[in-house]
Amino acid sequence: MSASPAADATLRSVQFRREREGTWRQLEALLARVHDKGLGGLSAEELATLPHLYRATLSSLSVARAISLDRALVEYLDSLVARAYVVVYGSRERARRRIGEFLGWRFPAAVRAARWHLLLSLLFTLAGAVIAFEMVTRDSDTYYLFVEPSLAQGRDPSASTSELRAQLYDEHDFDHGLTHFASKLFSNNSRVAIMAFALGFLAGLPTVFLLLYNGLMLGAFAALYDGRGLSLDLWGWLLPHGVTELLAVILCGAAGFLLAHALVFPGAEPRLDALRRRGRQAAEIVLGAVAMMFVAGLIEGIFRQTVTSLTVRYAVAGGSALWWLVYRGGFGRARVRREGLPWR
Repeated sequence: MSASPAADATLRSVQFRREREGTWRQLEALLARVHDKGLGGLSAEELATLPHLYRATLSSLSVARAISLDRALVEYLDSLVARAYVVVYGSRERARRRIGEFLGWRFPAAVRAARWHLLLSLLFTLAGAVIAFEMVTRDSDTYYLFVEPSLAQGRDPSASTSELRAQLYDEHDFDHGLTHFASKLFSNNSRVAIMAFALGFLAGLPTVFLLLYNGLMLGAFAALYDGRGLSLDLWGWLLPHGVTELLAVILCGAAGFLLAHALVFPGAEPRLDALRRRGRQAAEIVLGAVAMMFVAGLIEGIFRQTVTSLTVRYAVAGGSALWWLVYRGGFGRARVRREGLPWR
């Protein structure tokens, strides 16, 4: 005597549940922990497993609907998949939204609010560059006061003009020479940028020194190449990535001055409150500057080593400068004005 259709459906449902229930229970346990503790309550391995469990459960739901399993099981899987979807994709959407808000208005608004600190950072950098340029122009031996031999790598007054020029256009020696120098220069600028911010709490004095030091090194290089009639070539080599990279260093210097301002001149509010307020603003500036360093690294590693046309190099440099001016000046103004936020 054959089983009834209802009995067959029940048997299929029990077998289906037995084969796949372990995955559902594992997903349910992870979702419960996320509900109690947030995503931070999961280990890195569990976070990596979560999307796989979601997709496996979604597949189970599709099969259950296709073969018309009992309604209670389908509803359970439907609810479980919906909850998992919110965790797996909802958090990603929130992260994307936060990144969009940061880049779209918070970062440029923080920079605009620090315009005087930014100007101060720029002035100290330029002062260092001018001082070194004048000194090296008058006496080439002073070059060694500002540029370490490990960074110069032979790019010093003892090098011939043809050797200095060749370094700016050699597109084949990717593992030595210019590439090594560019990497060292990028590492130096990154280190100066982070330290200029981090040491701002010491009344801003280390920040001043670091910005002057970076300007001195830049001015010494400029004087060396200018003395050989290679200024146009040097800046064409440096500026495509340098516009972004040097601006990031100056922004970190401004963030350091923000911390110093809060400590030395807190105004009417308690010093800790001033430090907390300006510290949040400084942190957003530094976070944006780190992203700019990443962009500069991409330009340095991909574009500058393969493009030797001065026209193209200056076009990229000019485009970068124009973009940062527009971005800093216009992005987020309407949002800040509409919501009455403090950073104008």
